[in-house]
Amino acid sequence: MPRQQTSAEYRGFRTAGIRLTEDVLPDLESHRTEKLGDTLDAIHQFDKAHLVMLAEQELIGGSDAAAMLSALRDMEKEGVSEVRFRVQGGMHSGEQFLIRTLGEEVGGRIHLGRSSGDLGAVGRRIATRDHLLGLVDAINAFRAVLIELAPEYADVVMPGYTHTQNAQPTTFGHWMSMWSCVFERDVDRLLGCFGRVNVSSAGAGILAGSEFALDRERTSFLLGFDRPSPHTMDAILSHDAECLEAMAVLSIHTANLARLADDLQLWFSSEFGFVDLPDRFCGTSSIMMQKRNPYFCEAAKAVSEAAAGGMTTALMVEKGSTGLPVAGRRLIESAQWTGFSGARRRLEEAVSVFRELTVDRDRMLAVVQRYWAQGADVAGALVREKGLPWRSAHQIIGIVVRYTEERGISPMETTVDLIDEAAVEYFGSPVGLSPEALRTALDPVENVRARMLYGGPAPSALRRELEEFASTLAKDVERCRLARDRVDEGARELELAIDRILDAHPGAGSAA
Repeated sequence: MPRQQTSAEYRGFRTAGIRLTEDVLPDLESHRTEKLGDTLDAIHQFDKAHLVMLAEQELIGGSDAAAMLSALRDMEKEGVSEVRFRVQGGMHSGEQFLIRTLGEEVGGRIHLGRSSGDLGAVGRRIATRDHLLGLVDAINAFRAVLIELAPEYADVVMPGYTHTQNAQPTTFGHWMSMWSCVFERDVDRLLGCFGRVNVSSAGAGILAGSEFALDRERTSFLLGFDRPSPHTMDAILSHDAECLEAMAVLSIHTANLARLADDLQLWFSSEFGFVDLPDRFCGTSSIMMQKRNPYFCEAAKAVSEAAAGGMTTALMVEKGSTGLPVAGRRLIESAQWTGFSGARRRLEEAVSVFRELTVDRDRMLAVVQRYWAQGADVAGALVREKGLPWRSAHQIIGIVVRYTEERGISPMETTVDLIDEAAVEYFGSPVGLSPEALRTALDPVENVRARMLYGGPAPSALRRELEEFASTLAKDVERCRLARDRVDEGARELELAIDRILDAHPGAGSAA
């Protein structure tokens, strides 16, 4: 009895009776189409590009290629996911569909010069590059909001913190613009990763390529890649770019996003009361009715936690010898797709959060004044006016801070007499700081205005640097656009190439 399956009932090349005597157990089956996740559409594009290349290289007949390409376009009309889920076959669902539709004599030709290795690698690289560019777009949109809004808060004085302690005066606009710098680096990392991911594995087979005259450059172009991988083994069996590096840049970005969320969550607390979030980004309690819980902040941090777990999974999966990690890679893909999608959603929400954020300017200023954030500036006044060494001034004001705490004096009530008392204790003589210099040094607003150095919090400096941030953002938007244009160019050429093949073979595509 022939072992060849009938076309209409074709279930793939792994069925029992060929190499194996039994079908694989369902819970071990890794070739379910549903498991392809975000690579499904990419594999569909690869099926079409591979057929175009085979036809152009005359490795398969033009009429056979036309029949298969026509069938794949018919699949698109019904829905790629729906059809491929129905016929199953995982990454080979295209072949499975074509054999059922056109018979093995035609549909069985699509896999010439290909393997599960380059099918999976191409699908993974396309899906990863799409996620990288999608996240870049989301970050750039948020950067634009930060740059737009920061000037509104350029004179909103607030405490900066180190070790969770009140450190020095800054402004809310200075804090906000800091994230433009942070996310600028994230974008640079993501686009750098994109350049290493957007390299085609098509034609590399499982590691040694093919003896057939495949045009790897052509397939690479049709799929929107920058170039084919120069080494067939590296193309399939090395995953440091699309797996490890992609997870690494995602983990770094989401860690940055989580830090921003931590700031907002802390400042949203009742004790701080610096900022207020719109209610739709909050929840409440089933028992403590007074609660407004910052769900947005918690969700943003959860994305980071999941990405860190995915990064650990990726490192563990990829640590084996060359060619060993296979099945575990699905775990990496799942963490990647979920992580990138989650990060984009949080960034989209962050745009609304920042546009509608309420900032309590008075409370921020009061906290700056209350906890000696201006201490370094008072010491600086001693250096400028009295010529003291910095360390001497630092030590004297340290004594002054202790005095005010012990005697219940607020920083703003500090007098030149108190400073002289501290100076006598420190080196035996008063310093005679003028009242005018002390008043200026104690004023957090003046402290901020004085910091006009490059990158400083002075409103004038902030507005100056924001122009540079806006210029860099425009360049990054253009970099992302050019990357998308290259991908779109390949997609357009792919459809035109299919049209040419179909036009050359009208009527091709009758079912077996």
